[in-house]
Amino acid sequence: MSTDTPPRRSRFRWIPLRSGRSKLIAGLTALAVPFAAMVGLATPAAAATSATATYTKKSDWGSGFEGQWTVKNTGTTALSSWTVEWDYPAGTRVNSAWDATVTSSGNSWTAKNLGWNGSIAPGASVSFGFNGSGPGAPTGCKLNGASCDGSTVPGDNPPSAAGTPTTSDVTNTSVKLSWSAATDDKGVKNYDVLRNGAKIATVTGTTYTNTGLTAGTDYTYAVQARDTIDQLGPVSGSVSVRTTGGGGGEQPGGDKINLGYFTNWGVYGRNYHVKNLVTSGSAAKITHINYAFGNVQNGKCTIGDSYADYDKAYTADQSVDGVADTWDQPLRGNFNQLRKLKAKYPHIKILWSFGGWTWSGGFPQAVQNPAAFAQSCYDLVEDPRWADVFDGIDLDWEYPNACGLTCDTSGPAALKNMADAMRAKFGPNNLVTAAITADGSTGGKIDAADYGGASQSFDWYNVMTYDFFGSWATKGPTAPHSPLTSYTGIPQQGFNSADAIAKLKAKGVPAKKLLLGIGFYGRGWTGVTQSAPGGTATGAAPGTYEAGNEDYKVLKNTCPATGTIAGTAYAHCGTNWWSYDTPATIGTKMTWAKSQSLGGAFFWEFSGDTSNGELVSAINSGLR
Repeated sequence: MSTDTPPRRSRFRWIPLRSGRSKLIAGLTALAVPFAAMVGLATPAAAATSATATYTKKSDWGSGFEGQWTVKNTGTTALSSWTVEWDYPAGTRVNSAWDATVTSSGNSWTAKNLGWNGSIAPGASVSFGFNGSGPGAPTGCKLNGASCDGSTVPGDNPPSAAGTPTTSDVTNTSVKLSWSAATDDKGVKNYDVLRNGAKIATVTGTTYTNTGLTAGTDYTYAVQARDTIDQLGPVSGSVSVRTTGGGGGEQPGGDKINLGYFTNWGVYGRNYHVKNLVTSGSAAKITHINYAFGNVQNGKCTIGDSYADYDKAYTADQSVDGVADTWDQPLRGNFNQLRKLKAKYPHIKILWSFGGWTWSGGFPQAVQNPAAFAQSCYDLVEDPRWADVFDGIDLDWEYPNACGLTCDTSGPAALKNMADAMRAKFGPNNLVTAAITADGSTGGKIDAADYGGASQSFDWYNVMTYDFFGSWATKGPTAPHSPLTSYTGIPQQGFNSADAIAKLKAKGVPAKKLLLGIGFYGRGWTGVTQSAPGGTATGAAPGTYEAGNEDYKVLKNTCPATGTIAGTAYAHCGTNWWSYDTPATIGTKMTWAKSQSLGGAFFWEFSGDTSNGELVSAINSGLR
């Protein structure tokens, strides 16, 4: 894709250990009054196993304390999980916890086991601790819904089924659900809302409005009540509803693909996060996201940036759904945010893209054993931690049997061999796509590999119809980096979108499997006196992240377009000369793409757009 390569960072961050902890106690402000030394807890009401739990104050430093609960299995059958509940008086609280997930609702506190310490063998025990503050002692203790001393709390049955939801206020993108309340002998805490069988929300009331839907699409909803110890009742009856609109024109891009690349390194210096897709309005206007990049190393697909991908913790204000990450949740980072995005906008499909300009060097080794390579990619994309996030794989090999950052001699058949192996492994229900060259010159990169044969296994190609020209030619001539057509004086014949698309079609690639590429950035030179293309230069124009490269959101203000050529814009300001696409030129390109019966368009990449997503909007409008 763009040569705006990912930064490599060395990060130091605190990760809580699961055992053998040493605690540093400091700075808790509320006055602590001693707890009762021990409080007994109870056994699971629904299990043959008996158990108890006790509370111990481990230390007290005046402004706070360290508390510990110990759950002991006193029966003969293993416990598989545990939940400890207690009440605090106002002013007493848990500030941080370890070895359990601790949450609160008002003055009630709940601690649940983590994935690794839920099982307790007969006679064994598990402890978890916390730092707290305040004057009160825990009361009303329950363990898995039973009494503190191991006796059973009678009559705590699961809740009844809630009423079948009804629908109202149906629009192109939303529907309101309402249902009658369930009943429970101890009270109903909340309801899980199910869409097409999957939980999409948990609410305390008996109404919910589902947004981000696709126009003219059928959805089925049901609800399921939870009681105060999280026992689930039966699933309610279901209701089906079809959103309004549809018929092609109401959906993002009509029946065309509108795909954007989201970069994992964008969360650093660019400060661009998945939530920006929502706040910009772009999420409602795209159909697909390519998440870039995973690496290709030692013949395998590998993680690109583990911290950004699945470890970075998001605060509530940074998160797609307004819910903060916790340190011990199974998945964080971009992957979890993308999961939340899909819940909010179920029409979006997400592919994991591997390679790119910097990381294409691993493909030649990988394609020596295409089946093993495909297996490694499948295992990573379908990892149970994030399998639900991804709908397929995108392969960005720049360039098979040709030269990019390095030169490859894998042979013309290597791309097809890789494509066939990927399709065989990922099957018909996953997307398998590729980003490919747009070099339409005679004997150029399109001629170097079997793009026609490989297209039989790929769902589509992202044809990189940008970066044809740039300041790597330091003296110029200046030229638009993404020309739609040829023009008099173009520095290299075949370096334009129309020639690339024509050549790919001639090689047997169906038009519907070709997406036209749009760059959300400009390429520029400095030392330029001539306004029209073809001028001389002294080097690359200054850029925020890379010389000769600048985001559209910057250029539209600092160097507005002064002309158009070959279906794209250029700008001359001072001694700098830039070329880039604007909403107007994108409209021209989308009209052309439709005239060619292309499958749609894609772009590199989201963070170059304005905060209100005007380039994404232009693609969406142009494809209708």
